[in-house]
Amino acid sequence: MKLKFFDDTIADLKNSMLNIEKPVENVFLSDTIDRILAVDVIAKENSPLHVTSSMDGYAIKFADQEKGILKLKAHVPAGTDINESVEEGTCIKTFTGSLMSEGSDTLIPIENVEVNGDEVKIITPVAQNFAVRPVGENYKEGEVLIKQGTKIGFAEIGLMAELGFVQVSVYVKPRVAVIATGSEILDLGEPKTSDAQIRSSNHVTLEAIVKSNGADVTRVGIVQDDKELIKTKIVDALKDNDIVITTGGVSVGDYDFVKDIIKGMDPEYVVDRASVKPGRHIRVVKLDSKYIVALPGFPYSAAVMCFIYILPLIRAMQGLNPDSTYIDATIEEDYEKRSPYTEFTACNLYVKNGKFYVNLEGKKKGSSAILTNMLDGSALLRVEQKTEFIKKGESVRVLPMSNLL
Repeated sequence: MKLKFFDDTIADLKNSMLNIEKPVENVFLSDTIDRILAVDVIAKENSPLHVTSSMDGYAIKFADQEKGILKLKAHVPAGTDINESVEEGTCIKTFTGSLMSEGSDTLIPIENVEVNGDEVKIITPVAQNFAVRPVGENYKEGEVLIKQGTKIGFAEIGLMAELGFVQVSVYVKPRVAVIATGSEILDLGEPKTSDAQIRSSNHVTLEAIVKSNGADVTRVGIVQDDKELIKTKIVDALKDNDIVITTGGVSVGDYDFVKDIIKGMDPEYVVDRASVKPGRHIRVVKLDSKYIVALPGFPYSAAVMCFIYILPLIRAMQGLNPDSTYIDATIEEDYEKRSPYTEFTACNLYVKNGKFYVNLEGKKKGSSAILTNMLDGSALLRVEQKTEFIKKGESVRVLPMSNLL
């Protein structure tokens, strides 16, 4: 079977997500950090609703500063309704957040005056409207303050508290199960009893990637190369999860059972291998509204495929644009392509003089098992299928591997 072009597989993945489920839940405001907002947050009234003071001082008529001395008429602490108005030659002591009294148009700070009894002497005049917050200075009624699809941070939480939110509508976190397959691999904490054994990193690496991009994860653990046992684990995981990720078992070896198990489930094939390196044996299938993504067993391959094929699903399930965001950068060395496929190579990405640059300093050439190439904030250099050689100084496309959501 001829491998599909990489871009075609991405298009197929996007088409499969056209009617993807995006369930919503209400969460207490303080628990919404890093969640994705499911509705627009709209101001129901002006803020401030009335003209208020932004400092401690005295509410006055601007023109009265020429009089030099004003009569103190009353005090208006914050939270107090206005009972007095400012008349010519008078002032009212006003505090930060207090309503400005009727008749006043300026606030003169405490440090600009001297007070003797009920006389307020103006030492340093101020400009008209000084320290006065007009109606709607912060936001106006009907204004969209936070857009649907925003990742909620401290500022969004603070603003929604100001608006009176107790609960917030957010997208339900996608539920993802991770299953690592292989009789040769060990789970966390398991001791080696043979030189043929390998400590698995795939399941915890993938868990970290999808968790940091908004998903809840069930780590199924390690499943040995037993076809019926692997099938049982996949079927069970599908009951409670939106996406089931497997690693290993998708190539052409005698013990590569996953691809055959998936085929036997009669799914809708979204991606049936791809002209991409690493990871050309990837499968993405759909069963009703749920996905199985079968990744290669090598750690680097599995991680790269997760960024390219799984994170778009997670973004779409949270009401976000599923497209991967590439940036343009200048490559600082020659690059010779090693395969006839679209390649994703770990590279160093940095900013110099306001522009992005990449190089491959410290990156090892070899198999798709070299997970160390992803250390130190690496990015992925994308090299197109028809490209054979990239010259130093040329523009390249790069996929960052952090802050993708």
